[in-house]
Amino acid sequence: MVVLVALGAFLMTLVGGWTAQRVTDRRHLVLGLAGGLMLGVVGLDLLPEALAVAGDEVFGVPAALLLFVAGFLFAHLVERLLAGRQAAHGAEEHNGRTPQVGLTAAAAMVGHSAMDGVAIGAAFQVGEGMGIAVALAVIAHDFADGFNTYTLTSLYGNARRRALAMLFADAAAPVVGAASTLLFTIPEGPLGCYLGFFGGALLYLAAAEILPEAHHEHPARPTLLCTIAGAAFIWLVVGLAE
Repeated sequence: MVVLVALGAFLMTLVGGWTAQRVTDRRHLVLGLAGGLMLGVVGLDLLPEALAVAGDEVFGVPAALLLFVAGFLFAHLVERLLAGRQAAHGAEEHNGRTPQVGLTAAAAMVGHSAMDGVAIGAAFQVGEGMGIAVALAVIAHDFADGFNTYTLTSLYGNARRRALAMLFADAAAPVVGAASTLLFTIPEGPLGCYLGFFGGALLYLAAAEILPEAHHEHPARPTLLCTIAGAAFIWLVVGLAE
């Protein structure tokens, strides 16, 4: 079941990469919906479940909340480091090192996607309803992952063959990550902490990457409606799963 659900992330990543080659003006609506789905999963399902499972406190604060903040900051740190490397690309453009910048950024996306798969498997260990909700969020934002992986690789001078190779690696990563959780069961405490950490990273991606890109140079109202619809849909999924 976990691997079959992760195949949805595989397909959505490929769709994102295909779209990157044939950009349409409707991409902002898809990203708006993805941002709403991610926000809904974090606020309505992932964080409450993490708090319930990881009940320990560290210096007066629930461990899951500390890891939630850590996940947000970690995603921010990774994004800033990649942005710094891309900025340095301007000085390196004529030194033949530009393709490596794109490959490094794409490799980071592949690693992130593998952890997405682990999150799907971990959520299914908590319960099927939560597993489906997390999978929906991962599948939704994997469109952007596929789009960005292909774009980053090709943008910095890599051949189309390399860009496609990185795209397929990114697509396969969630399936591998999800399958790995079939080999072990995560104890409740660490599971709650991991879900909190993943929730923080997911919220950062939604708030700092997906939604700003969705509203960039496009009418705000249709995109905002898609975002609200995504969050409301997760509320419906959570309610039906209870």
